Amino acid sequence: MFKLRPELQRECLQPLVDLRKLRAISRVFLSSLILTCCAFAQDDGQSGFDVSQLDRSADPCVDFYQFACGGWRAKNPLPPDKAVYNRYAEMKERNQGELRVILEAAAQLDASHDSLTRQVGEYYAACVDESLAEKKGTTPLEPYLVKIAAIRNKQALLKMMASLDDQGIPTLFSFSSAPDRHNAAMVIAELDQGGLSLPDRDFYLTTDAKSIERRQKFAEHVVRMFTLVGEPQAEAKTDSDAVLAIETELAKASIDRTARRDPVNLDHKMSVVDFNRLAPNLYFHEYLQAAKPPGFDSLNVATPEFFRQVSVSVDRVPLNQWKTYLRWKVVRALAPMLSSSLVNEYYSFNSQYLRGTASIEPRWKRCVSSVDNQLGEASGKLFVDKYFGAEGKENIRHIVQDVLSELEEGIRTADWMSPETKQKALAKLKKIDTAKLGFPDKYRDYLSVEIKRSDFIGNYVRTSHFESQRLNGKIGKPLDRTEWEMTPPTVNAYYDPAFNEIVLPAGILQPPMFDRNTDEAYSYGAIGRVIGHELTHGFDDEGRKFDGDGNLTDWWTPADAKQFDERASCVANQYSRYSPADDGNGKPLYLNGKLTLGENVADNGGLHFSYGAYFKSHKDQESKIVDGFTPEQRVFLGYAISRCENVTPELSRLLVVTDPHSPAKFRLIGAIVNMREFQSAFACKAGQPMAPEQRCRVW
Repeated sequence: MFKLRPELQRECLQPLVDLRKLRAISRVFLSSLILTCCAFAQDDGQSGFDVSQLDRSADPCVDFYQFACGGWRAKNPLPPDKAVYNRYAEMKERNQGELRVILEAAAQLDASHDSLTRQVGEYYAACVDESLAEKKGTTPLEPYLVKIAAIRNKQALLKMMASLDDQGIPTLFSFSSAPDRHNAAMVIAELDQGGLSLPDRDFYLTTDAKSIERRQKFAEHVVRMFTLVGEPQAEAKTDSDAVLAIETELAKASIDRTARRDPVNLDHKMSVVDFNRLAPNLYFHEYLQAAKPPGFDSLNVATPEFFRQVSVSVDRVPLNQWKTYLRWKVVRALAPMLSSSLVNEYYSFNSQYLRGTASIEPRWKRCVSSVDNQLGEASGKLFVDKYFGAEGKENIRHIVQDVLSELEEGIRTADWMSPETKQKALAKLKKIDTAKLGFPDKYRDYLSVEIKRSDFIGNYVRTSHFESQRLNGKIGKPLDRTEWEMTPPTVNAYYDPAFNEIVLPAGILQPPMFDRNTDEAYSYGAIGRVIGHELTHGFDDEGRKFDGDGNLTDWWTPADAKQFDERASCVANQYSRYSPADDGNGKPLYLNGKLTLGENVADNGGLHFSYGAYFKSHKDQESKIVDGFTPEQRVFLGYAISRCENVTPELSRLLVVTDPHSPAKFRLIGAIVNMREFQSAFACKAGQPMAPEQRCRVW
């Protein structure tokens, strides 16, 4: 972050603070004004990098994570409402605070508000009205419970599931749209597994002591939730048993996360007629009558075996137990929006027990998140207009281009690829779209959605219906490549293999990840690594199976595919030796290197390419010392910016099973130990922990 020497703060900063009181200007523009006004402010060599995040007592060659993050971790203990706190969470908190300012102003009854401002303001006002939620109690559930009670057969059951899915209440499986895996220019219908309440299928199936305890706690939680909506204790216990039994069957039918990482395992296009033969008891015709998508003759069934087994379960399990299951899905989905007793019970299990948080987030944070989830491109536009500005997206383009060029060079010089495969890889690379930076050129229009100041759950249901119909409405149409999957304030980025694009929202293009007034070596290590990470996803173990047009195609020679798999196996084995937590009984839990493989390959590639990109474009900086560090060292310290975090043991255990990302410590260490440049930069001796003799390298 840009820093002024104390004696310059009054002369330079105060007039600009006064200016912000008069009118809203972007943070980027404000920074540029400060820089212009006080160009001499950094003549003492300050970089903008917060050196207090370091622990200089640690040896970077022994434990670079402690050296790079020890100071930050000591100064930033976990907030009571967080199970994990890191630099991303720090940025998210700042964005939430800025969105809160926007939404609270929008929530004021003001005739001068435009329709977009009124809409997000009314939604936020309804959400933060805690007294109204207490007054309503569980009455918003009643229409759903009455309809479920009236179900008389399995056909009506499936219709009800479709109606609930459409309203943001997930039930047995997911139905939506997706690019055709073999003709990505077109969108088709898609079915996928679902229906679970616990975070992963294995939580229902494993038999260790912690898993048994977790299922018992879940069953007790279901009992408490049912009693809170009026069921007698004995009935609630019976219903809880039914829910756990059904969800266990769903878990047994589901394929695991590691298998889901291979797109070939999720590629099963079939006709509607064939799907009905596969799963006759799912009454798909009746389901579609209620879902109301456009007509279609074929669809992708991501997990056919799940639907085959669940079809048997729908037929075998008594109707009353399925109705109990639907009541549970309604209560669970809407509980966070109801009175405090249900809210507290929901968070007690899902946040405090499963993730280890000490307390619930304040209501305003939950409401900011709800607006972002349901009306994200409307509130996101207001966020961009106030805090980011049109010029913000231009400031990152040169880093994107530098890293892209370095990836191209990496493909050209890869000594393990044949010319034939290189040619196809370069053809794909040239088609990667890198234009989605900051915010969409065209925002989504939600003005057809009715938002009421006194109806939070109704607002949630209507915005969910809007989104469901928007997604279903794509079926049979050409792919719209202008759409975004993240809202502008999101502190994240992504690569989409079907679109063959990388996307960097405004939320991540800010300090400490990116600040154009910070020494660029840090920026290349931080945001440059993010860019390189997302680009590398196009060529990781999953992305490499798609071509430049987004089609699932094997464009590799068998020999090159074997070479890739051997190199990827080295990475998988490396990370499988890392243990971030124990199982709660002292037994170490190890990462699943196959589950985390894609992210680990992308981390390694991203750091490698951002490092090379900096030195290709900054030859004049090769000997510049800043903060006492060389440019080589500063790139690695910039990478560490995003890896400093504190996390609860409970969440660590959960993430070992569910998260395709390695924990922050091992994302940092795992990538740097594979770079000889790190050993050279910090003068590490061969064989020290951060300079192993054996290294892995894919890209």
